[in-house]
Amino acid sequence: MGAEVRGWRIHRRTGHTFAQLARFMNPIVRGWIQYYGAFYPSALRPFLQRINAYLLRWIRRKYKRLAGYRKARTCLQGITQRYPGMFAHWRLCRTIWGAG
Repeated sequence: MGAEVRGWRIHRRTGHTFAQLARFMNPIVRGWIQYYGAFYPSALRPFLQRINAYLLRWIRRKYKRLAGYRKARTCLQGITQRYPGMFAHWRLCRTIWGAG
């Protein structure tokens, strides 16, 4: 799973919108959630948090005004609150770094 997500090079897809990233990633991540959620849930949570880290890196590269870590994290937290169903893994991992 991790190698495949690294291969997506999300942070380099700055020409895409957030919705386009979600449309690309969601079917694959949903399948992983179904399988690993049933058979190996302890491996799933760190992986989903890593996807959030990659999305944070994407925001920092796409929007130069959000290049700072805190600004980008605040932006991503706002997006998760406004659109909680945009990415499939946000149902399980509500906060950015896994507290809920």
